[in-house]
Amino acid sequence: MQYASGEYVQVLRQHQMIPSMSRPANPYDNACCESFMKTLKREEIYAHTYRNLGHLRTNIVAFIDQYYNCARLHSALGYRAPEEFERTVASPDTCEAATMHFFRPASV
Repeated sequence: MQYASGEYVQVLRQHQMIPSMSRPANPYDNACCESFMKTLKREEIYAHTYRNLGHLRTNIVAFIDQYYNCARLHSALGYRAPEEFERTVASPDTCEAATMHFFRPASV
């Protein structure tokens, strides 16, 4: 309910964000976001005590920038950190994106 409130939606729009909610009885619409939130809560928020909101914000930024994107292994990325995965995919020599091979008949 809190994600549908006018105040919350207004804050999202001020930051040029689009609200996203799953359809009723379909928990898979936002599965990636739900997975991230679970990880953030379990590995950062519930594991620490914060002095104030500023301390919480500082720790969350560090968690995302220094751990989640740089060091934490993600099963969906072949057990690599997102930054490592993006470097690999961005390199034309070692791209691990899908490739297609065509059958070529042997020379006569």
